Amino acid sequence: MNNSTNSGFSFESDSIDLPPGAWAKAHRRTLRRNGRELLAVTQGALRSYLYPVYTPKGFAVTTESPADHPHHDSVWVASDHVHALVDVGGGRHEEYTYNFYVNDVFQGRAPGRIVETSIMGHAIGADVFRIEQNLEWRGPVEWAAAAGRVIARETRTTDIRVADSHHLIDIRSNFAPAQWDILLAATRHSYFNVRVAESMRVTHGGRLIDADGHEGGDTITAATAPWVDYSGPVGGGHVAGITMVAREGFGDKAWFATDWGMVTLQPFRREGRRIRHGESLDLSARLIVHDGPAPADINRLASAPAIADAT
Repeated sequence: MNNSTNSGFSFESDSIDLPPGAWAKAHRRTLRRNGRELLAVTQGALRSYLYPVYTPKGFAVTTESPADHPHHDSVWVASDHVHALVDVGGGRHEEYTYNFYVNDVFQGRAPGRIVETSIMGHAIGADVFRIEQNLEWRGPVEWAAAAGRVIARETRTTDIRVADSHHLIDIRSNFAPAQWDILLAATRHSYFNVRVAESMRVTHGGRLIDADGHEGGDTITAATAPWVDYSGPVGGGHVAGITMVAREGFGDKAWFATDWGMVTLQPFRREGRRIRHGESLDLSARLIVHDGPAPADINRLASAPAIADAT
């Protein structure tokens, strides 16, 4: 892990003095600029995610493990229909099925873990910071796999550009089968996800809109607009929000959105995708984390070049 103090950025593990005999089951690394928190990368028990995520004025726009859906972790990558097509000889294969979305067994599929194996961060410009992670998608402990099978390996790159009224966050996920072909089957629970702060929910006075003029979860769900914005009250009379933008790899996409605080950008809502061993799936999404309601220039921000390309 690198710190980039010459640009004002620091990326450091949070340290808590625990009593003797206690240990931390999860860990968090916080990105700051000139001492001000921007976001943190958190490795929880079952997945890696961004939490908290702050606006330029310091308001948190996401929530972590809410009571109604404890597997909703702020900004995260996940999928609940993951099928490993395991070669058993004679040109035949068996299908090993896992869930990397819900924390418990879900519809008969045992929960796996998305585990960070390495992380580093460094500035790539005066106002841009890059975080690079390697992650393993591991199945649960099972017969003949005491530590869980490594189903896939993911390289996740998160670029953050800071500005006065908004922060841009580009997340690129490169997903590669570890040993066998992988089928990511059709589901609404995949791939890029955001759970907004409780105060921002439509049910608490927030607003949920997309680029094509739809408003509210019922009309946005299954639509194909290029972006969806969730904005709402964050305290003290202030409003803030977060926009998710479909970027590369989403030839066939559909949104899943709810008035109670959830947005998912889905490439597999209508049809699954098979990724062959030796190949990979490359998907990217953009977040616009903003103070105030959806920015007037949101279409420009959504379609601007990738942060790394513009640096």
